[in-house]
Amino acid sequence: MSTEESVPVPAPGALLLCRAEPDSVAAVAPLLGERMPLVPAGEGWSALVPEGRPWRDGGEPVDRVVTGWAAALAVGAPWPVLALWWDADRAGHVLASGFRRPVGYVWLANGTPVGEDEAMRTFAARLGLDPVLDVQSLDRLTRPDPEADARARLRGLLAVLARAGVALPVGLDPGEGADRLGALARALPGARRTEAAGRRPTADESRLAAWMPWVGGPGARALGSAQIAAGLSLIAWGLRRHSGGWATAGALLIAHGTLGALGALGTAHGLAERA
Repeated sequence: MSTEESVPVPAPGALLLCRAEPDSVAAVAPLLGERMPLVPAGEGWSALVPEGRPWRDGGEPVDRVVTGWAAALAVGAPWPVLALWWDADRAGHVLASGFRRPVGYVWLANGTPVGEDEAMRTFAARLGLDPVLDVQSLDRLTRPDPEADARARLRGLLAVLARAGVALPVGLDPGEGADRLGALARALPGARRTEAAGRRPTADESRLAAWMPWVGGPGARALGSAQIAAGLSLIAWGLRRHSGGWATAGALLIAHGTLGALGALGTAHGLAERA
């Protein structure tokens, strides 16, 4: 009988770190079309904790799903979104901000870097990290290290981000499976569950409310048009890459952009009738 101990295969999982307070994140989270726990994650940061249905039930790779989600959120809000992801073979991160192309880095399960060094420097610049100390720390994550596996690499990344205010709640560790992360997140103080698409929050729920399609404020039409344009680009990108995650994100943006544009027009028409 073999004396070797079986090594458990890491279950896929992810975290979406948003550089915004939970109220602001809750206002745009319905863009994702899936409810998930939302928790504070440090000063000026929040974390969405996906429970994994797209890659558990739909067979879509976790990195493609969360990249599409991060892009959809970042286009729909004026703050960046950082997706951390992992599966049995790899781990990595993707930063989405506005309409710029997402930037990220990947490590193999044993910690071997397979990304481009320039991506880390772009990542640091977009988050406004220290161009010397933080970039040096990030550069070390792109160098071979036999003592660091993929999970350790993500922890090293979070250590750098701690200087920018990120502080994940205890238990939300990279490398844990989505089921366990979701259960832990739901039990945390201050945790909430994001709403499904179609909810109509009150106008004072968030500083973003005036821009949201369900409010029909002055910025909704501009944001709706921008979301439609970004959605078309994401769908085209998804079709070229055979990625359902990107295509889904594009479809969500188009749907919400159309809703926003129509809502703004309806608001304007109503105001004209009352004038």
